[in-house]
Amino acid sequence: MDTHPVVIRRIMAGLRESGFVRSEKGHGGGWTIARSLNQVTLRDIYEALGEPQILAIGNRTEAPGCLVEQAVNAALGEAFDAAEALLLRRFGEVTVAQLSADFHARLIGRSETITLENAHEA
Repeated sequence: MDTHPVVIRRIMAGLRESGFVRSEKGHGGGWTIARSLNQVTLRDIYEALGEPQILAIGNRTEAPGCLVEQAVNAALGEAFDAAEALLLRRFGEVTVAQLSADFHARLIGRSETITLENAHEA
């Protein structure tokens, strides 16, 4: 996944606390899915991970007394709120089962062999 293992452990811990996965220690241990993929939505996962910021852009607060900044923030604030609400609503409509089915359909369409080393590049 090309990220620090601590990041993955934190993500998995959040998913475990929400009951989506479980872990087993020791030889042969690891992570397993604890719920049906049909029961878990992207919204569920988003909430389990602490509801991180969805939009990378937002209102500016570099000059709170600036009337231009205030006007722009007022105009864009509603748009940002509406966009976030739309995304969250869509997150609630997409199940992990749907993502899995889409992944497997795409995998079947590949001519090259997918390995752990090249899966994210394919």
